[in-house]
Amino acid sequence: MDIYVSNLSPFVGNDDLKNHFSKFGSVTSANVIMDKFTNRSRGFGFVNMPDDTEAEKAIKEMDGSSIDGKTVSVNKAKPREEKPARSDYNNRW
Repeated sequence: MDIYVSNLSPFVGNDDLKNHFSKFGSVTSANVIMDKFTNRSRGFGFVNMPDDTEAEKAIKEMDGSSIDGKTVSVNKAKPREEKPARSDYNNRW
């Protein structure tokens, strides 16, 4: 199950995120999303846990908890929505 974690401190890295969720079971991956221009954390990330029961427990326990001094929100990740192609791009100039 993919888990969405928001309100992360800019100092939390992938390993930190993985360590916090490993307390509840196996973690396949943990990724803090970085801004491609500044290379700084965007304040959210994703954790993948293969066992849904462990993932549900992690969500319940971690939502509202503190990581690096900030209260985080933790939810089941929603599928990414496809953005429609910008057909008017060439017509604007």
